[in-house]
Amino acid sequence: MNHQPTPETLAAKVLVRGIHLELTEALRQAATEKASRLLRHNSHIVRIRIDLELDRSKAVGEQFIAKGHIEIGGPDLIASATTEDGYKSLDQLIDKLD
Repeated sequence: MNHQPTPETLAAKVLVRGIHLELTEALRQAATEKASRLLRHNSHIVRIRIDLELDRSKAVGEQFIAKGHIEIGGPDLIASATTEDGYKSLDQLIDKLD
């Protein structure tokens, strides 16, 4: 059974934020679509927060850090992934949370 969440459900349950970067509409949409994959697993998910951070420190160059936080009935699930590309970081983060 392929249960796709409605746009209203996605808007209520998925929060996407940019830290030290302006999220483009394409990046925001990609993050929301990828996070919707997680909602099919568990109807007990209260909220999914995804933070995409751009780290421009001299030591590491330019790195995108995707952090995910899933609020559920029990202990929250938290993961992160860091790469040189925002979309790649999102993919790795969603795979970890999945």
